[in-house]
Amino acid sequence: KSKSFPDRQKRKAELWLSEIEADMSRGAYIDPAAGRTTFRQYGEKWLAAQTTDSTTRTSVESQLRLHAFPYLGARPLDSFKPQHIRDWLSELERALPVSSYRRVIFASVSALLAAAVDDRLLAKNPCKARTVRAPAPTPARVRPWAAERVFAVRAALPDRYRAMVDLGAGCGLRQGEVFGLPDDEDGFSGRWLHVGNQVKVANGHLVFGPPKRAKERDVPLPASVARVLQRHRKLFPPVDVTLPWLKPTGPLVTKRLLFSLPGGGAVRRTDFNTRVWKPALAAGGVIPQPEEGQRYAAAREHGMHALRHFYASVLLDAGENIKALSTYLGHSDPGFTLRTYTHLMPSSDGRTRDAVDGMYRAAAPAPDGPQTAQDG
Repeated sequence: KSKSFPDRQKRKAELWLSEIEADMSRGAYIDPAAGRTTFRQYGEKWLAAQTTDSTTRTSVESQLRLHAFPYLGARPLDSFKPQHIRDWLSELERALPVSSYRRVIFASVSALLAAAVDDRLLAKNPCKARTVRAPAPTPARVRPWAAERVFAVRAALPDRYRAMVDLGAGCGLRQGEVFGLPDDEDGFSGRWLHVGNQVKVANGHLVFGPPKRAKERDVPLPASVARVLQRHRKLFPPVDVTLPWLKPTGPLVTKRLLFSLPGGGAVRRTDFNTRVWKPALAAGGVIPQPEEGQRYAAAREHGMHALRHFYASVLLDAGENIKALSTYLGHSDPGFTLRTYTHLMPSSDGRTRDAVDGMYRAAAPAPDGPQTAQDG
């Protein structure tokens, strides 16, 4: 790389050369031509090269296209400064009041800029500057539904979809796992339910895929849930559904699904949530009924995932251990299960009181304690 200097500026030329050589020796040299690549141009290439789960890729792409490219997209990478990230975060806060979602978007932008640093298009990641503060995490404190709410929402669903609630609240399945549950060759007469795949959306298309993090699992099948599933398959016989595996261009796979649309075909998450789940939430008193011509209110905390939280709360209240619960939920780390649900576990001080009170009751039913019975 060369640069011309006017006459009598030899000292400046030597200083510039020294800086370039120093940058090159420590691996910090950035080609000015490469650095003029814009955030959007690099972002498009970065997205195309991602090898994460297709659902994750779709989510990250949506975050960047909706909330980062419109504001940061035209800026050349070598011009980024912490101030630009602070200004963007300020705009993002005005557009998205939910801090937890802003934090996810910020993490995606930071990952993209970190890749640009690795590719020698950017000297430093401005998201890592001390003056840039990531959106604060929202304390994740699960508030499980009461049983009355679970059954109220279940009753408000069309009969065709009611058994979905039993699979979420009674077996802990995720929404996509419910949609992709195949018919059981034994007619759900066994004691276990195998969770081996799900229906999800990849680039706008329905596909089959393994459960989250590819963790197939077996969960206990309660007799009450088994009876519901047996009734459902009699009223709505399972149908063959053919979808590509993992991605829209993947190999076609056919599965005989327990749940399908009235005309056949797999259930799509967005359509189900808007046209079926939210009306049931409103009918069950979870969210308000919309005014004429208005949409239903946002209900992120009341999606079908709430049924998994209910399942966890029921098992913990019954004394199930965290490791078993983590296995049934398909979590990769029991520590995550503990962090998510620790506040739902019966308190140790409560167990202590119950244990001592139980000992006293066993020793002597008299109200003044065991010594009274012995003295008598």
